[in-house]
Amino acid sequence: MKNSSYPSKGPVTLTPTRLSLPDTTRIEPPRLSFTPAEQKLIHRLCTPAAVQRWLNEIPYNREPAGDTMRGFRGVVRTGTTHCLEAALFAATTLEQHGYPPLVLGFESIDLLDHVIYVYRTPRGWGSVARSRDPGLHGRKPVFATPRALALSYAEGYVDHSGRIKGYAVLDLRVLDPYDWRLSDRNLWKVEQLLRDWPHRPIASSDKLFRERHRRYRDFVRRNGYKPWKYFKGRECWTSLPPEFRRRG
Repeated sequence: MKNSSYPSKGPVTLTPTRLSLPDTTRIEPPRLSFTPAEQKLIHRLCTPAAVQRWLNEIPYNREPAGDTMRGFRGVVRTGTTHCLEAALFAATTLEQHGYPPLVLGFESIDLLDHVIYVYRTPRGWGSVARSRDPGLHGRKPVFATPRALALSYAEGYVDHSGRIKGYAVLDLRVLDPYDWRLSDRNLWKVEQLLRDWPHRPIASSDKLFRERHRRYRDFVRRNGYKPWKYFKGRECWTSLPPEFRRRG
């Protein structure tokens, strides 16, 4: 969740040892005990674009009562979400439509990480995401590789302190039988696994970073809100939540 660090919430027994990419073949959905209301929502949100639109319309979870790590059921119940909660919601929902439950986690130099749901179509890789930063939401499925998709977030990740230094793609089924789908508890184990999973490094130009940092800082100082219209590659973005569309 960009702008919120990942505190450790206990050990994780899984120890990843390699960086192989997960299988993106369409899957047979697991049978889960959804409520009738949850089933109706899942039936309606049958594509990544539909899930992104639904997530855009609910408030960002700023965790006013303390840290949370809700899964699908918690997001539905509270009607709010932060980035990893949105990724878990998307993974659970779209798994029921045959999409593997894949997430991509970013590492930043300031330890303020971000997580997105990712999927692959015949056109390429895309994502579903929620953030307090306008440049870190979903991407259309037009990227040839997960790395290309990850690099599309590099400029949007730059704020007062953020800079991507690595990424990792993870199939959440490695956690089974841990109930990351429907548990009503905080899913700290998912968070810790994402921190521990081997990340592929992303190198970037110091000169380019300084220019992006200066541009971001100057824009915020002049305008009082976070930029989005000056970013390159916006034609590959999915729609933004209303709070960003009203600005810029």
